[in-house]
Amino acid sequence: MREIILEELRKIEEQENVKIIMAIESGSRAWGFASPDSDYDVRFIYVRKETDYLKLEKFRDVIEWKLDDVLDINGWDIRKALQLLHNSNPTVFEWCASPIVYLETEEFAWLKEILPMYFSEKKSLYHYWHTADSTYRDHLTGDEVKVKKYFYALRPLLAAKWILDKKTAPPMLFEELMEAELEEELKPELDRLLALKKTLPEMGKSSKIPAIDAYIQQKMPEIKAIAEEGEGKVAEWDALNELFLRMVK
Repeated sequence: MREIILEELRKIEEQENVKIIMAIESGSRAWGFASPDSDYDVRFIYVRKETDYLKLEKFRDVIEWKLDDVLDINGWDIRKALQLLHNSNPTVFEWCASPIVYLETEEFAWLKEILPMYFSEKKSLYHYWHTADSTYRDHLTGDEVKVKKYFYALRPLLAAKWILDKKTAPPMLFEELMEAELEEELKPELDRLLALKKTLPEMGKSSKIPAIDAYIQQKMPEIKAIAEEGEGKVAEWDALNELFLRMVK
């Protein structure tokens, strides 16, 4: 599968006339709880020619390459990625922390060097709280629920706890977050759920788990309250502008 993905990335570079500086896995495979039929969520960042950025007309800053039952491939222009990084967008941090890397270049290393300068605890906490909250309200209130939605609610809550404890962007792997941040009495329950998730199809369901529901309901307002108390920092553009010019040249 890796060779198939790399071939698709080569096609993108050739047909779109871009240079891909990084490509990673971003979905459940990178989080460590893929189902047997999970697709491959490939995300990448690319750089165009210097002259493309000097044109007056606008151009799309995303490439949506492929979406089928196996592959979901799309990417962002470096300009878009750096603008989002200025706002401490958690997705940029997650892509750069993925444990599954398909392609990396020297430019990717440059990008990772400046990441800590733009990490905002407040914005990240809001992001992870909102993700958990919307997942719980939309998918976890019935008598029977999709197993994967428990992880889509739990992972952001544990990521928020990591931020509060470590003051850094959280890792991608769910088991790393669980080991560091989940209360000991819940770990056996989550181990069983994780094992179940890896055997069920992507849409596999289970009856509600009261202990996990109670944990989610308890942690969501706690994270929200802390996020509301914190102060956001104002990031400078200098390092991002310098990196952008360095890459396109």
